Amino acid sequence: MKRVALLMIAILTMSSTCSDDDDTFNSNTDIAEIKNVASTGVWVITYFYDTDHEETNNFTGYQFDFSSNENLIATKNTSIVNGTWSVTSSSSSSNDVDFNILFSTPTNFEELSDDWEIIRYTSTKIELIDISGGNGGTDYLTFEKI
Repeated sequence: MKRVALLMIAILTMSSTCSDDDDTFNSNTDIAEIKNVASTGVWVITYFYDTDHEETNNFTGYQFDFSSNENLIATKNTSIVNGTWSVTSSSSSSNDVDFNILFSTPTNFEELSDDWEIIRYTSTKIELIDISGGNGGTDYLTFEKI
């Protein structure tokens, strides 16, 4: 009985130190893969949560084109908003990959400008998070391919 109890304690201890959180990346491989995924196809924002409220509707109807030369173009009917994007390795860790977005105007697009952490990505979805250093709020941004 004592052996069974010790075995159970060992298993519980080992399982509590394991993590299924796979948000670290191999910067060389993943940067190229993420760039390829983003620059293939047209994307829409399906979720944008800014600190304390959802703002997804600010981007309804906009289609985002992440070009391979790091230009970012958002279009809605005849409205065009230009920005830039990149995927880089964070200076603090080679396993920390950032999805960088920069829009200088209009104001609601400026809110997308940040060095986002990648939560996860697939060929059809990119989920991002940012924890603000200024106000400590957490922002979430999700792009889905159409």
